[in-house]
Amino acid sequence: MIKDWRIKPWGAAGERSAMQLEAARRAMIETQIERRGMRDERVLAAMRAVPRHAFVPAELQSQAYEDAPLPIGAGQTISQPYMVAAMTAALQLTGIERVLEVGAGCGYQAAVLSKLGREIVTLEYRAELAAATSRRLAEMRYDNVHVHCGDGTLGLPEMAPFDAILVAAGAPAVPPPLLAQLAEGGRMVIPVGNLENQELQLIERRRGTLQTNVLEGCRFVPLIGAHGWKDLPL
Repeated sequence: MIKDWRIKPWGAAGERSAMQLEAARRAMIETQIERRGMRDERVLAAMRAVPRHAFVPAELQSQAYEDAPLPIGAGQTISQPYMVAAMTAALQLTGIERVLEVGAGCGYQAAVLSKLGREIVTLEYRAELAAATSRRLAEMRYDNVHVHCGDGTLGLPEMAPFDAILVAAGAPAVPPPLLAQLAEGGRMVIPVGNLENQELQLIERRRGTLQTNVLEGCRFVPLIGAHGWKDLPL
């Protein structure tokens, strides 16, 4: 069962709590993202605009802006803020793109993408997360985000091609269906490796060929599906 994540006061009073949260978000951007070399102002602005604390369980809101992933239920996590920024920046969105996200989780990454792309389609394997995330994003008026429940390794061929694809879970190999759904000139970011450690890959389709570059090391929850890992116990 997904818990009620409606925002609850962090400080002694609602107004003070809002101020604390805003200050923590500003500090997160400065110390965790900008100091690591992120210079994409559009990505930084999107990160400033999306309240990460609204996407974590109420009891974890005081930790929402720490430099770490956090549990969100169903064995899943909200990604580390820096990794959200790095993956988003790698897509080089200009505002006109249709983006496929694989691994909706709590919806935080999709909310950030919504500030930078035209339409965000996000896939979540676990039905309980998909339903809760769809409600949350609708309530928060992220109207250009559409949540689907299904096997993310298969993508959504009926809606393809996509100008950008972001995979927010670690895969043993790049799923062929996702490559097939990447538009000409499109970019995909995906963690690839074993269950403990992955490398973040950037894949670009240029003149019908695929070019792959490794960006950095990372560690994500497993990508479950026909072209991912077998379903694992929670």
